[in-house]
Amino acid sequence: MRLTSEADFVLNPNGSIYHMDLFPEDVADTIILVGDPDRVERISKHFDRIDKKVQKREFVTHIGWLGKKRLNVLSTGISTANIDIAINELDALVNVDLKNRTLKEQTRSLNFIRVGTSGSLQKDIPVDTFVASSFGLGLDNLLAFYQRDLNEREEELQKKWQDYERQHIRLPNPTYVAAAHPHLLLSLAKNVRKGITLTAPGFYGPQGRKIRLDPISPMQNLDVFADFDFRGIKITNFEMETSAIYGLSNLLGHRSLSFNTIIANRAAQQFSKDPKKAVDNLIAQVLELISEHDS
Repeated sequence: MRLTSEADFVLNPNGSIYHMDLFPEDVADTIILVGDPDRVERISKHFDRIDKKVQKREFVTHIGWLGKKRLNVLSTGISTANIDIAINELDALVNVDLKNRTLKEQTRSLNFIRVGTSGSLQKDIPVDTFVASSFGLGLDNLLAFYQRDLNEREEELQKKWQDYERQHIRLPNPTYVAAAHPHLLLSLAKNVRKGITLTAPGFYGPQGRKIRLDPISPMQNLDVFADFDFRGIKITNFEMETSAIYGLSNLLGHRSLSFNTIIANRAAQQFSKDPKKAVDNLIAQVLELISEHDS
């Protein structure tokens, strides 16, 4: 039985997936996700071998090997809307028979590792340091379009956040929570500062920034986000992808973990003097962690 129609699940004339121009055999078990297309080469230059490079729109993919591990590096561009495309299409490549549009008998679980940049909401997280996201808290509303059940920890955090929001913040859209994969969080982020990551649908107003337009009042006081606490875990940083990566990965049976280097400290009003170096340091650390990981 077909899962979907040709209009809903679009392939290119050569049989590749629509937005990324990839084939099933291109997809490695571990996929490093970055926003910036230029960051793909900054990661793949560390590979021992690159087998293939593909670019379509903002989706740049390098496929290669780091030691005995086959990896993909994929740029998604900015925002959860692009994450919606990337995660769904990567899942389809490994779990759907593209010719017949039917679900494969055996499904495959992928590891998604985000390497990104972010702004800290806590004064004690200085620029050029790293944060791993225990949870994503989505301000973007993407997951509202999907049927989903929360796990126990997600439900607990969702309830606590909703209670806090009713008392302290009036946001314009419903928010949602999604958790990192516990095994990846424990094994890859053991020695990394952890926190809850706010995922916004934009860079300016949705993150409380002002140039000519005034953000809504809740976004003008970021301290109210920084004060929230869940089992000793604070809201540590702002960015634009993590909650969608976590939410979609959990729904589809994949594993995901998000790392960010802090290039801005919003509480201290500081910006990294060398954000390129900060990103390169994060890349080196994440590749070392992946190479040592057991799967």
